Amino acid sequence: MESFASNLRLRTKELGIHQADVARRAGLSEKRYSNYVTGRREPDLATVVRIAKVLQTTPDRLLSFGDETEAEPIAQQRIRAAIGVLSPDDLETVAIMVEALASKRHAGGG
Repeated sequence: MESFASNLRLRTKELGIHQADVARRAGLSEKRYSNYVTGRREPDLATVVRIAKVLQTTPDRLLSFGDETEAEPIAQQRIRAAIGVLSPDDLETVAIMVEALASKRHAGGG
């Protein structure tokens, strides 16, 4: 399961998420998640699925099964992963900001 532990570390680094945030979002204690990241313990399948969802990837990819290529850019994956913890008001603010940026780009503003 060392590849699983390594994949967890790599994915959190790619997304810029702290291990404590992943643990919280997956409904795990920090200690339990830390055991997975260090390879001391192996999660059950349901836990792998929850962690994969938080990390916006698949259980297969975390377990090193299948294709290693990512369909969306890392920045987009980071945004998608962060959305899960935002309040409806925060999501509305983010939507307005993204729309404003897209409008500026479309108008040739940079």
